[in-house]
Parts: sequence; structure tokens; C-alpha cells
Amino acid sequence: MDVFSLGSQTLTLDTVIDIAHGRQSLELCPNACQNIGRIRSKIEALLNPAAPDVYGVNTGFGALAEVRVPMEDLATLQLNLIRSHSTGIGRPFDRSTTRAIMLLRANVLMLGTSGVRPCIPELLVNMLNTGVHPVIPEKGSVGASGDLAPLAHLALVLVGEGQAEYQGSILPGREALKRAGLAPIVLAPKEGLALINGTQAMTADGALVIERMRNILRVADIVGAASIQALLGSRGPFDERIHAMRAHPGQIHSARNMRTLLKDSEIIFSHRDCSKVQDPYSLRCIAQVHGASRDALTHVSDIVNRECHAATDNPLVFADERGDIELISGGNFHGQPIALAMDYLGIAISEIGNISERRIEQLVNPALSSGLPAFLAPNSGLNSGFMIAQVTAAALASENKGLAHPASVDSIPSSANREDHVSMGTIAARKARHIAEHVEYILAIELLCACQAMSLRRPLKASPPIEAAIHLLRQSVPEMTEDRYLQPDIEASLHLIQSGILADTVEAVLTS
Repeated sequence: MDVFSLGSQTLTLDTVIDIAHGRQSLELCPNACQNIGRIRSKIEALLNPAAPDVYGVNTGFGALAEVRVPMEDLATLQLNLIRSHSTGIGRPFDRSTTRAIMLLRANVLMLGTSGVRPCIPELLVNMLNTGVHPVIPEKGSVGASGDLAPLAHLALVLVGEGQAEYQGSILPGREALKRAGLAPIVLAPKEGLALINGTQAMTADGALVIERMRNILRVADIVGAASIQALLGSRGPFDERIHAMRAHPGQIHSARNMRTLLKDSEIIFSHRDCSKVQDPYSLRCIAQVHGASRDALTHVSDIVNRECHAATDNPLVFADERGDIELISGGNFHGQPIALAMDYLGIAISEIGNISERRIEQLVNPALSSGLPAFLAPNSGLNSGFMIAQVTAAALASENKGLAHPASVDSIPSSANREDHVSMGTIAARKARHIAEHVEYILAIELLCACQAMSLRRPLKASPPIEAAIHLLRQSVPEMTEDRYLQPDIEASLHLIQSGILADTVEAVLTS
């Protein structure tokens, strides 16, 4: 297993995804640890009764920033911060997202601008490497002073409180650490604040939605190509010359995919002299719609990639050439860049589901499906076929339209109006995740319908890569000859999509 060195390597989006899934382990760069240790010693020199007020070091937080805290209470101040901010609700983030949050927070601390002791990122890394995962409720952040509530739940385990998952069991934080051979820490001044100021929950959630969107786009072109063949559509709209005249990279990419996926199709060749002039938009404009979502994904990925290695703490600690430090209060914890990106990503994912649902309608509607039986049922009337599968897809597409309303256009002031503009970035990321799940289901239903339709076109064969997709599906979902319990079929199709097996199988045919 590869080892990533925090403090000496730039943390990228792809590395976050790998470590989230346990495909890389972690270590701390010794030189970086020495550097943050030197910076910490300078902060500790400020801890005397004559020192000026420094936010988060010897003052309260938020609207209480002007309240000076006595020296003897500074450690209690940090623990109280973590306890009081642990107000999250709802189901917890899944393990992969939790790991990504932990990694991102450890990386921020290793950048040297947070002013913590090296033992703080060291414990986070040891927790990641041994599999101690804090239970972090996914709701409760407005994404302004960072993801305060989620990150506080993370920090609780570091001090031996809260709950954590270890080897499949949910345990008190202290017990989880003990079983992993780790010990909790006692927070020093500023360290509690350094653990909870930042965009790590929204960034982690967003990174894993990006991973899902990458797979969704691979699958969408494959399933779209299956539907084109099932509906006796044309390869003409994907002519390279058409897309070169518009020059959007994502559109060109999708059109190239479609040409490859449709090549050597007996079904398409069989109607080359038919009277149909143009296909409906849900077929003809696949490259334009899928391509626009590809370009959106590229833009969003760039933003999240930058955020993965960003210093989002407050105040930030800067050291000059002589080693003197300055603590400057700012607003890098504000989640607006991620909020806007996640709203955009949610819209882009939603559109893949919208056009897929329209292709399902083309497949099941006998007035549109070029000779296929109603709802793809061999004996329609007695059998309802995929009638209600299309309704399920429509329900999901409709729900996505509500979820795609931007979270970032809302702002509710908090902390006695000190935090008077907030990003709602964590909400935007969570909504994008739910949209992605819905779209995976919609594509799963379209795959079922397209494969059923092509079975009804036999003995004509589809293109080789789509024949491979049909063969793969038929290993777990037989052709429908009469009505049956469909939900397991949808779940089986979904598994092929979410696991990447479908895309990998098709791409293996294309590269063989």
C-alpha cells in the first residue's frame, strides 16, 4: 500500500478519495512536524497575563471574541468549545466521508498556519491508520465559521469523548482509542479552535460526490448508447464535425464516446434507409447534455482540488524569516467556494437524470418506441412491464429538481449576528450526494429498459460493447417474459453501475 506523507506532499482530490477508501496509508513528515513545533513554541510565549488579546488563544469565540479568559482557564476554554459545538444531528457520515474529513483536517494542521502541537495531527493520522472513525452527524453546519458542529464531533474523540466506530462497533471515544492502542489528548490554547474552523466536512462530502459523478458520466454514455439502439436511433448526430464546430471539451468527449459505443451495431445498420428524419432530443442531444455536465464536473473538481490543500483555520499564524509570528484573523473558513461548486455539481448531476428519464419514457411509450410493445411487456395488458419503473424514475427526477435548488442562495445569520453571512456549503454537498444516488437509480432503470428493448429486437445485435453490457446484466437479471417483482432487478442493475463493473466491462471491450 502506498504511503502519503502529510506535510511534504500536496494533498489532491484524488489522494483524498484514495485515502477515504483505505487505498493509501499516512505518515507525518518529520520536517513539517518540527516546523509546526517551532511555531507552537512561539504561540506559547504569548500565554502570559501581559499578552494582548489574541482571538481563540486567550479570548472567547464568535460573538464572545472580546471576552478575555483568565490564564488558568485557557485549557478549559478549548474543551468547552468542543463540547458546546458538538450539536450535530441526523445520521452520521459514512466511513469513507468521515475518513476524508479526518484527512483534510490533519492536512490543514500540517500546513503550519494553525499553531497546534504536532501531537494533534499525529493522533488524527494514527486514528486513520488504525481505523478509529468518529461518529459525525451530517447535519448542523451552515458552512460559515467552517463546519463547526461536524468538526467538533470529530474533535470530541481526540479528547476521549463522543463516539467512534472501530472494527465495526460503535464505542465511546475513549474506549475506541484504547482498543486501537491510542490515548486521548488534553487540548492546549488555540487547539480546540484549530480543530473546528474549516470546510473539511463539505469538502470531504463533495470530493466523494465528484467520484460518483465521474462514474455516473461513464455509465450515462453507455446507457444512452443502449437506448439509442433500442429505439432505432441514429449515429449521425455524433459526427465529429458537428461537435468540432462548438468546441466544448465535454461535448466532444461524449460525442466521441457515442461514436465508439454505437459502432458496428446491427440494429442501427438495419434501419439505415428508414424515413425518420431526426431523433428526439433525449437521443440526439446526448453529447450536448452529457458534455455540459462533464465540463461542470471539470470546473468543480478544480475548485475542490484547491480546497483540499487550503489553510482554512482562523486565526492563521504566519512566521517571518526571523521566526517571529503574527496571528491574523480572517475568513478562510467561509465555505462559499465549495457551496457554489456543490450547487453547480448538483444541477449538473440532476440533468443526467432528467435526460435519462426522458429516454425511459421513449422506451416504454408505444407511441414513441418504434414498434416496441407498450411498457416493453411481451403481452401488454395482461402484463404492465416497466410501466411503474418509469414512474419511479420520474419520481426521482422530480425530487432532484427540488434538491437542485441552490443552498448557497440562502443565508441565516448566527452567533449574535457576528456570522451574518453563511454559505450553506455542507447542505449543498449533501444535496448533491442525494441527487447522485437518485441519478444512479434512474440510470439503472434505463439500463433495464434498454436491455429489455434490445432483447425484443432479436435476432439483431447491438454494438459489441453494448452486447457486453446486455450479457453482464443478464447474469443477474433475466429477460422479462411476464410481470415479476421488479425492485430486486433495479437493485441488481444499480449494483453494476455503482460498483463500476458495468463501465469497466464495456471499456474492456473497447480496448481489446
